[in-house]
Amino acid sequence: MAQGDLLYQVGLTLVEGVGDVWAKNLLAYCGSAKEIFEAKKPQLLKIPGIGEGLANTIIKQKNILKDAEKELRFIEEKNITPLFFTDENYPQRLKYCTDSPILLYYKGNADLNAQKIVAVVGTRQPSEYGREQTEKFINELKGTGILVVSGLAYGIDVLAHKKALDNDLDTVGVVAHGLDRMYPQLHTGISMKMQKQGGILTDFRSGTKPDAVNFPKRNRIVAGMCDALVVMESKRDGGSLITATIANSYNKDVFAFPGRVNDPLSEGCNGFIKSHKASLMESAADLFYIMGWETETKAKKKKTKQIPLLLNLSDDEQKIVDAFAGKKELHMDEISYVSGFPISKVAAVLLQLEFSNIIRSHPGKMYSITN
Repeated sequence: MAQGDLLYQVGLTLVEGVGDVWAKNLLAYCGSAKEIFEAKKPQLLKIPGIGEGLANTIIKQKNILKDAEKELRFIEEKNITPLFFTDENYPQRLKYCTDSPILLYYKGNADLNAQKIVAVVGTRQPSEYGREQTEKFINELKGTGILVVSGLAYGIDVLAHKKALDNDLDTVGVVAHGLDRMYPQLHTGISMKMQKQGGILTDFRSGTKPDAVNFPKRNRIVAGMCDALVVMESKRDGGSLITATIANSYNKDVFAFPGRVNDPLSEGCNGFIKSHKASLMESAADLFYIMGWETETKAKKKKTKQIPLLLNLSDDEQKIVDAFAGKKELHMDEISYVSGFPISKVAAVLLQLEFSNIIRSHPGKMYSITN
């Protein structure tokens, strides 16, 4: 990527009044971040929702780009990888979330588009039961190649990261501040290890403090970049339930470990299970079963070539097929976004359509209609 392009991409995130949603809208109309800054006022005013104030702010760009230059120097000095919304390495699952960040900052070596990504969240003050279940669950993921994502906070988050490292799993921590610091500071050591076996990710530029308002924004990244989100232990009003609620809104599969009915630390998980906002989980085997991951290899071996049957499809199958209208290929996450089905349901329906030789799978979770 040319440094000139990156300058304008960083600059776009600094324009007051332009959030992630408006930035993507501007990008769609203008073509690139540079073209947004080079656009004349009449051109900007033609874009739906862009008023005089915002247009004037974009036109008066000099101070913004000076600040962007400072950020570019910081990125270079600290070997940080910027990931713009249109970049190939940007987390593809996150792209299908309407409020996804337009720009991310990343330090690490993990593939943010790994085949399977699981987010693990929970209370900052876990019980012995919560710690045991977290360790057991992560241990059961050993050898699967799953990328473990969490928020690098006290409690369940950092325990999930530590156990992932112990089990040779890549793990990424999403933080609510710039990469010029680490919060909590106590986790600086493990964050350094994670950069060699995973990474640290944020959408906040350098100098940003871990203010309370930043954590819900952080949570949307944790929820958006995973296939499934697991709540290990949480109070009724626990912050991890915010992440789980966001995951539900993104049509992600949410799982929760149950606890004793009279335990305050289990009220959140039990409540989510009771209200059907999360699937009950007792081990990693439940995750693999519901997500359809345990049968993927077997299914590929069993696939047979059949002549497509001209039978009526079920409503779910028809909705999946309709998602391909005008498209040659679709990624599983895009099918989920278009259909409104969670990934586990999309995977199950696609498998049935593959058996009927109506859908064909391709590397990288891509699918097409059989000719």
